[in-house]
Amino acid sequence: MRVGSRHSVDCDNIKTLYDNVLVWVKELRYLGVYLVSSSKFKCNFSYAKKAFYRSFNAIFGRVGRLATEVVVTGLLYGLVLV
Repeated sequence: MRVGSRHSVDCDNIKTLYDNVLVWVKELRYLGVYLVSSSKFKCNFSYAKKAFYRSFNAIFGRVGRLATEVVVTGLLYGLVLV
Protein backbone atom coordinates (compact mmCIF):
# COMPACT_ATOMS: atom_id res chain seq x y z
CA MET A 1 0.00 0.00 0.00
CA ARG A 2 1.26 3.44 -0.84
CA VAL A 3 0.43 6.82 0.64
CA GLY A 4 1.53 10.02 -1.05
CA SER A 5 1.47 11.75 -4.38
CA ARG A 6 2.40 8.56 -6.27
CA HIS A 7 -0.18 6.30 -4.57
CA SER A 8 -1.87 5.36 -7.85
CA VAL A 9 1.32 4.33 -9.70
CA ASP A 10 1.59 0.58 -10.28
CA CYS A 11 4.61 -1.11 -8.75
CA ASP A 12 6.17 -4.52 -9.14
CA ASN A 13 5.40 -7.06 -6.45
CA ILE A 14 8.09 -7.69 -3.85
CA LYS A 15 9.65 -11.14 -3.79
CA THR A 16 10.92 -12.49 -0.48
CA LEU A 17 13.92 -14.67 0.21
CA TYR A 18 11.77 -17.85 0.13
CA ASP A 19 10.06 -16.96 -3.20
CA ASN A 20 6.88 -15.64 -1.57
CA VAL A 21 5.30 -12.63 -3.24
CA LEU A 22 4.07 -9.53 -1.42
CA VAL A 23 1.40 -7.86 -3.52
CA TRP A 24 0.39 -4.19 -3.43
CA VAL A 25 -3.10 -3.53 -2.07
CA LYS A 26 -5.39 -0.49 -1.97
CA GLU A 27 -6.54 -1.10 1.60
CA LEU A 28 -5.14 -2.96 4.59
CA ARG A 29 -6.14 -3.69 8.18
CA TYR A 30 -3.74 -2.80 10.97
CA LEU A 31 -4.79 -3.13 14.63
CA GLY A 32 -8.47 -3.13 13.62
CA VAL A 33 -8.21 0.08 11.57
CA TYR A 34 -8.49 -0.06 7.79
CA LEU A 35 -5.89 2.17 6.11
CA VAL A 36 -6.58 3.32 2.55
CA SER A 37 -4.11 4.08 -0.22
CA SER A 38 -4.48 7.80 -0.98
CA SER A 39 -2.53 10.99 -1.54
CA LYS A 40 -3.05 11.81 2.17
CA PHE A 41 -3.36 9.59 5.24
CA LYS A 42 -6.86 8.08 5.24
CA CYS A 43 -8.77 5.52 7.25
CA ASN A 44 -11.91 3.62 6.29
CA PHE A 45 -14.40 3.45 9.16
CA SER A 46 -17.24 1.73 7.29
CA TYR A 47 -16.28 -1.67 8.75
CA ALA A 48 -16.33 -0.26 12.29
CA LYS A 49 -19.71 1.37 11.72
CA LYS A 50 -21.08 -1.85 10.28
CA ALA A 51 -19.90 -3.84 13.31
CA PHE A 52 -21.34 -1.25 15.70
CA TYR A 53 -24.78 -1.30 14.09
CA ARG A 54 -24.75 -5.09 13.88
CA SER A 55 -24.07 -5.44 17.60
CA PHE A 56 -26.58 -2.74 18.57
CA ASN A 57 -29.30 -4.30 16.41
CA ALA A 58 -28.60 -7.72 17.92
CA ILE A 59 -29.05 -6.38 21.45
CA PHE A 60 -32.03 -4.21 20.53
CA GLY A 61 -33.66 -7.15 18.74
CA ARG A 62 -33.54 -9.18 21.95
CA VAL A 63 -34.86 -6.36 24.14
CA GLY A 64 -37.40 -5.04 21.64
CA ARG A 65 -40.12 -2.72 22.82
CA LEU A 66 -40.08 -4.08 26.35
CA ALA A 67 -37.23 -1.81 27.44
CA THR A 68 -37.61 1.86 28.24
CA GLU A 69 -35.70 4.61 26.49
CA VAL A 70 -33.33 4.85 29.45
CA VAL A 71 -32.38 1.18 29.15
CA VAL A 72 -31.82 1.46 25.37
CA THR A 73 -29.63 4.55 25.74
CA GLY A 74 -27.72 2.78 28.51
CA LEU A 75 -27.07 -0.15 26.16
CA LEU A 76 -26.00 2.25 23.44
CA TYR A 77 -23.69 4.05 25.86
CA GLY A 78 -22.19 0.71 26.88
CA LEU A 79 -21.48 -0.21 23.25
CA VAL A 80 -19.76 3.11 22.59
CA LEU A 81 -17.39 2.66 25.55
CA VAL A 82 -16.39 -0.88 24.60
